[in-house]
Amino acid sequence: MLWVKTDQGPARLLVHGDKPVCFVPSDVQRQADNALRTANLQVDWKPLPLKTFQQQSLCACYTQTIRDSLQVSKVLNNDGIEVFEGDIRLADRFLMERFIRGGITFTGVAKDKMGHTEYSQVKAKATDYVPKLSIVSLDIECSEKGVLYSVGLHSDMDSRVIMIGEPKESEEGEQWIQWVESEKALLLALEAWFIQYDPDIIIGWNVIDFDFRLLLKRAEWNAISLRIGRGKQTPHWRQSTQNPNQGFISIPGRVVLDGIDTLKTATYNFRSWSLDSVAQELLGEGKHIHNVHDRMAEINHMFKNDKLSLAKYNLQDCKLVTRIFEYTHLLEFAIERSRLTGVELDRVGGSVAAFTNLYLPQLHRAGYVAPNLAGENWIASPGGYVMDSSPGLYDSVLVLDFKSLYPSIIRSFRIDPMGLVEGLLQDEGKQPNQAISGFRGGQFHREKHFLPAMIEELWSARDQAKRNGEKAFSQAIKIIMNSFYGVLGSSGCRFFDHRLASSITMRGHEVLSVTKDLIEDNGYNVIYGDTDSVFVSLGKSHTQEEADIVGNQLVKSINAEWIRRLKDDFNLECYLELEYETHYHKFLMPTIRGSETGSKKRYAGLIIQDGKEKLIFKGLETVRTDWTPLAQEFQQTLYEMVFHGQDPDEYIRDYTNKTLAGVFDDRLVYRKRLRRNLDEYQKNIPPQVRAARMADEMNAKLGRPLQYQHKGVIEYVFTTSGSEPKEYRQSPIDYNHYLEKQLKPVADGILPFIGKHFDDITAPQMGLF
Repeated sequence: MLWVKTDQGPARLLVHGDKPVCFVPSDVQRQADNALRTANLQVDWKPLPLKTFQQQSLCACYTQTIRDSLQVSKVLNNDGIEVFEGDIRLADRFLMERFIRGGITFTGVAKDKMGHTEYSQVKAKATDYVPKLSIVSLDIECSEKGVLYSVGLHSDMDSRVIMIGEPKESEEGEQWIQWVESEKALLLALEAWFIQYDPDIIIGWNVIDFDFRLLLKRAEWNAISLRIGRGKQTPHWRQSTQNPNQGFISIPGRVVLDGIDTLKTATYNFRSWSLDSVAQELLGEGKHIHNVHDRMAEINHMFKNDKLSLAKYNLQDCKLVTRIFEYTHLLEFAIERSRLTGVELDRVGGSVAAFTNLYLPQLHRAGYVAPNLAGENWIASPGGYVMDSSPGLYDSVLVLDFKSLYPSIIRSFRIDPMGLVEGLLQDEGKQPNQAISGFRGGQFHREKHFLPAMIEELWSARDQAKRNGEKAFSQAIKIIMNSFYGVLGSSGCRFFDHRLASSITMRGHEVLSVTKDLIEDNGYNVIYGDTDSVFVSLGKSHTQEEADIVGNQLVKSINAEWIRRLKDDFNLECYLELEYETHYHKFLMPTIRGSETGSKKRYAGLIIQDGKEKLIFKGLETVRTDWTPLAQEFQQTLYEMVFHGQDPDEYIRDYTNKTLAGVFDDRLVYRKRLRRNLDEYQKNIPPQVRAARMADEMNAKLGRPLQYQHKGVIEYVFTTSGSEPKEYRQSPIDYNHYLEKQLKPVADGILPFIGKHFDDITAPQMGLF
């Protein structure tokens, strides 16, 4: 059964005839059949021209039901019989084998149903159709015990807040508030809203693990089904087996997109993932209540005394989520990702699923089935190449970057799962000298492969999307294309083989190392390199025009050299492309703290962009969420002064004095994530855990809900008694801690390169405090 959206409205497709299937080696078919008969499982066997990567011939094993298919793998594995592709869902196989990715065209016998059309005897195939989807943003307000107060709904079709209670005289004219008498009536009104307005997509903030989790609990408590799916069907909740705080929801005929998860999938990152913080960063607007306890107290107060204000607050949260989705084109991103890979719109992450969807049907047509997941004894592959850096304060540093290095290596050297299998067969002597050598024993067939063509197709589509200004499409393609290496290097992918991943990363090491030598042969100094980029010091200050000439000359000569090498050494066409990316007018490569060794993945520089100067920080305190705003502001101003040749002494002394005098107390807050449940910290108790425990002890005393028992984010300050939660600070602030642990490390990251030190500058002032 599949739900789809058409120009005529929603439709439910009933597919008949497709059966769940898995594959078993032909030489153990009889043993497998006996084991299944003993377990009272009825199956049908069919020999197929398919084989494993180990060249075993296979039989297909068909079951009548999905439930039986789940038992087949279990029974046969217990009997020592390996089963292939037994974990692929029937619906996924139906779609992927027809290359259906997002768009679908179908025929069938139509029957009108309530709010949708049902088609039976469906035949389907792929098409490039993109429907117009209707969206509602949903948000609930409730008490600290989880009793519902209201539900906000914001969409182009209708926006309202369903509120428990009776309106005051001043509230009676607010037509956008729907008043109901009880929590049960609220849930029934929510059902009715979904039936009337019938949205395709539901969006929200933590909408699955909070809003829907609570709505389903309250529906169960009120003994109603919450029939908000199409055809008045009920949602299905599935709890994560790995994370007790994560669940998944399936609402028939609708898709739920959580704002946080979808932003993460689109590779966004924020200091805090609260709605207020993300909205402030993206939109310049946030919630009106920030502190969780103030918010709960204020919500309770509004529900009792000012329900109009609560309704406005509720609806504002819905509108903020809608605006975030619009600003970031999140729905367009999810649609394009689905069109490219076939993964569901609401699939979080999904890189492995995307690769499987794209690769598996091609593999079957080449006569192979996919291998099973690697066992425990898998071999890791090297990561990206990171050169040793040359620390210093430089004038004019160029960054030269290989465009999509790993995908271009896959294309150039024909790296591919089936290509590895076929290449190793050649290497065994059947057709000597034909395979392309990889690393760690990898050999790749020159013609029998799929991944290079998949990369090429995505590459061309991204170039076209860039030309068309389709940012969401371009970003979706980039993420998918760059995920292929990660998938092949992950033991969670059925196609994992250390020879595949190593042949990508180790070739990357070789490419960067050779490129460094080529640059230095041209008379320039490579001061650092990381995965796909090299940092080139020009030795003296250059104007932008002068730097551009050097950068363009370097990439032209090096690209020509790589074309020659791949032709002469491998008889291959080269897709490696070095690009001139950035000219830093000033550039700092710091040392590892407390050492003279150059750091890695940490640097800062000054560029000119659109005629304006801009400071860039990578890996330093300014862009790290576990450093205080005090240190971050200090670093930005200090580095700007040093980059412009200004004497920073007076600024450092003034900033230090103001810190000691309490002027910057609002900038002293640490914000750290608790990676484990609070009771799991036993031996080593870091500052954030100490603060979190203190906070929850106070919460318990005040009768408030505990906040930090199951992970979470804690804000705290350092006092003369150690770390204490921001909201419950009891001791005086330890200003010396902030000087020694925040300001001094930042300052001494750059001052030694101009012959200065933090202690020398601040020593005369310290005696005053």
